[in-house]
Amino acid sequence: MQTELDRWFVHEILVHEEALMRFLQRHWPHREELHDLRQELYARLYEAAAKALPTQPKAFLFASARHLMTDRLRRGKVVSIEPMGDFEPSHVLVDEVSPERWCGGRQALRRLSEAFDRLPDRCREVVWLRRVEELSQKDVALRLGISEKTVEKHIAKGMRLLADGLFAGEARARAESDAADAGARRRAD
Repeated sequence: MQTELDRWFVHEILVHEEALMRFLQRHWPHREELHDLRQELYARLYEAAAKALPTQPKAFLFASARHLMTDRLRRGKVVSIEPMGDFEPSHVLVDEVSPERWCGGRQALRRLSEAFDRLPDRCREVVWLRRVEELSQKDVALRLGISEKTVEKHIAKGMRLLADGLFAGEARARAESDAADAGARRRAD
């Protein structure tokens, strides 16, 4: 038995299937995914229409198709930042670490600490729980009362900000070192 929503879907959405497929073919580069894309779009539309019927179904259909393609492209660009496992130990004895290397390591640790302290509060908390305490994404979400997607976003933002802080600090340290070397050469001449 068809419900009112089913009848609406057939008369207002499915009648545009041919135009929708042409639209998807023109705009989506992966032909083998077109049918999956269409089905996901239909599922989204049906769920949204169950809450409230759109006043302009055709415009809603094509706008939703654009949003779905954008979401898929965005998801395709996300890179997993899961740890890959332990690397083989380098077998470096503490006695073999030069003072320069030790000092450089301390400076890098200080830059990391400063970058970590500059993270927004919630982002810092998520990064700490996920990367330091090694809780799963689901456990972090449950502990903080946020969605797993939000945990993902905080981790990505935190890693990006930490990397920016570290690399900016290294670039600044290199520039200072180069300036000091140039000054020493001028004094020697």
